[in-house]
Amino acid sequence: MNTNAPLAERLRPKTLQDYVSQEHLVGKNGALTQQLKHGLIASMIFWGPPGTGKTTLANIIASESGRPFYTLSAINSGVKDIREVIDKAKQSGGLFTTKNPILFIDEIHRFSKSQQDSLLQAVEKGWITLIGATTENPSFEVIPALLSRCQVYILNAFSKNDLETLLNRAIEIDDIFSKKSIALKETNALLRLSGGDARKLLNIFELIVNSSDTDKVTITDDLVLEKVQNNTVRYDKTGEQHYDIISAFIKSIRGSDPNGAVYWLARMIEGGEDVKFIARRLLISASEDIGNANPTALVIANNTFQAVSTIGFPESRIILSQCATYLACSPKSNAAYKAIGDAQQLVRETGDLSVPLEIRNAPTKLMKELGYGKDYKYAHNYDNNFADQEFLPEEIKGTTLYEPSNNARENAQREFLKKRWKDKYGY
Repeated sequence: MNTNAPLAERLRPKTLQDYVSQEHLVGKNGALTQQLKHGLIASMIFWGPPGTGKTTLANIIASESGRPFYTLSAINSGVKDIREVIDKAKQSGGLFTTKNPILFIDEIHRFSKSQQDSLLQAVEKGWITLIGATTENPSFEVIPALLSRCQVYILNAFSKNDLETLLNRAIEIDDIFSKKSIALKETNALLRLSGGDARKLLNIFELIVNSSDTDKVTITDDLVLEKVQNNTVRYDKTGEQHYDIISAFIKSIRGSDPNGAVYWLARMIEGGEDVKFIARRLLISASEDIGNANPTALVIANNTFQAVSTIGFPESRIILSQCATYLACSPKSNAAYKAIGDAQQLVRETGDLSVPLEIRNAPTKLMKELGYGKDYKYAHNYDNNFADQEFLPEEIKGTTLYEPSNNARENAQREFLKKRWKDKYGY
């Protein structure tokens, strides 16, 4: 083993059995476990935060399936590099064996449309099995044609138990740490600073242990905070601060503080954050935190996303600032957010309830004979464009899912609903 390698690299698992976390993928009945068991590896995209083992899983899949393995980083690779790897993959037997080579692309969301287009034929023809890794939502960052040819697997941030398992494993089996006397007296600071990022956890742990003058180290929260504060790093748009700062940004908007919002926006801009990443979060906030209290917020956020996608830095900072401060100064409501959450929970609890016959679609004569659409009241044929009828399944009729918040616009909505549904929903 290379003792000069970082602890995270020294502990990198080589088999699925050694892999910690992501049971839904690598457990006994996990999707990847089953693929490896049957030897049929599909092209796939791993989506999850940093330090959740995306690269490690790609290496394990290649190793356990016995396939040639090629890797590219989207940061410093272009179409030429992609074509060279595809040519190598074809020459290594991709055309003549079911075990076609694996091409792993780290940070695939950084590839342009033309770069992603260059992968399509190779994936379609089976010359390569593509494994992409991304911290960004592939629905936004991967072109539809490529996304449709890949399975998307979500990797979750490591749990407390997962992270503690990694710490104990480092103490027990690492060639260097196992020779020291390391006591984990407290782990809260380590776990909090890691933010579910296993690589960050091990990097901090290694920093603490290596900073000791002796081979006997007792890990406490105070010791961790003292050492980490002395080694503070600048904003890292792929690491912990990426998530901490976007969280502070959105919470400032939710808390109606334009000063906090524009400060954290500046931190992201100065750190080189992706403008589309920021704009997407503004879009979400406009609906989740403002919603029907000010529907114009969503329009402005959507226009912001379109504008910054076209303009880019540095001018887009002005547009982002306008949107962020507008959202922060808007009245707030999470009524729509709560409504869909409650509705989804109700669906999970009650299953596939039948659609009431009167509001079913009736495109054929048979369906009409069976009563589909019978007695449906076309709202526009009634006074005030409203007719009292049932739109929920019988088993849950009268369930109130949307509860307008207390603000000018939604109070108007409440009055609108009261006039129509007071006896049914209690508005």
